[in-house]
Amino acid sequence: MTAQIPQYPASRPINISDRELLTGFFREIQPSVSELSFANIFLFREIHQYRLTTVKGSLVILGCGYDSQPYVLPPLCGDRSEAARYMLSQGNTLYGADQRFITEHLSEEGCTIVADRDNDDYLYLKSNLADLPGKLYHKKKNRINYFSLRNSYTVEPYSKRHQHSSLGLLHGWEMAHSQYLSRSMTAEVGATREGVERADELGLEGVVVLTERGVSAFALGERLNTNTFVCHFEKSDPFLEGLAQLVNREFCRSLTGEYIYVNREQDLGESGLKAAKSSYHPIDMVRKYRVNK
Repeated sequence: MTAQIPQYPASRPINISDRELLTGFFREIQPSVSELSFANIFLFREIHQYRLTTVKGSLVILGCGYDSQPYVLPPLCGDRSEAARYMLSQGNTLYGADQRFITEHLSEEGCTIVADRDNDDYLYLKSNLADLPGKLYHKKKNRINYFSLRNSYTVEPYSKRHQHSSLGLLHGWEMAHSQYLSRSMTAEVGATREGVERADELGLEGVVVLTERGVSAFALGERLNTNTFVCHFEKSDPFLEGLAQLVNREFCRSLTGEYIYVNREQDLGESGLKAAKSSYHPIDMVRKYRVNK
C-alpha cells in the first residue's frame, strides 16, 4: 500500500518521525543510489539542508551540495515524471538521478544530463568482500592475517552497549586525521557520531571488532533495496595494521543471505578514498547524473 503523502504549504526540515514514511517510499522505488536511504538523508540533514515538500502530488527532497549549490533529489512517489519535469522547469538541478530514472522519467525531455563521476557509488558482490577469493584479494588477506597474528579480538553485532567505546574510537580517529579533514569529512564524522548514538532509531546495523582496548573498529549500514545493503560508516584504529580490512570482511559476513551486493557509496573525488574503494574491485559503479532543463 502506498503511504499517504503529507501536504506542506512550502517545505519543512527532515525529522526522525519521517523514517516510516520515507522508508516506505524507498521500499517501493527500490533505489540504487546511496542517497535514497533514510539514515543517509537524516544524518546529513544539516550539512545538505534537506527539506521535504510536495510537487504535483509527489514527495520531493530539497537539498544542497558541499558547494552550497541547491538541488532536488529524484521525486519519490506519484507521477514522478511530472514532478521532475516541473522542478526542472523552475530552474532546479536534479541530483542523484541514475540511468533507470532518466530512462523511465526523462528520456523524452530536452534536458542537459551531466555525469557526476565523483558521486558514483561503488558496488561490490557481498561474497567477494566476505570471502576475499583468489589472487585479486591476496593483499587484503595478508593484512588481515598480519592483524590476527598480533592481536586477540572478537567480533560482535553492534548494539547500544558498544556506543561509548565506539564514540571513543571515533574521537581518536578524528584526532589522528585532523590535519586532513575537509568539509565533507567533518560532516561525515558528525553524521557517524549521531549514527552511533541513534543506531536503533535509524535502523542501522553492523559489527564491532573488540580488542583489549575496547571497540577498535566498527561498521554500520542499512538496507538500500531488496538485494543491496549500503555501508554508511566504517572506522578503525588507524594504528592497527590490517584492522580496516578485517572489519570490512566481518561486516559483509554479518549480512544475511538475501543481500547479494554491498554499496560502499562514493569517493567524492578524494584520491585516497578512490584508491581504497577501487582496491576492493567493484563489479560496477552506480552512475549518477545531474540534470538541468
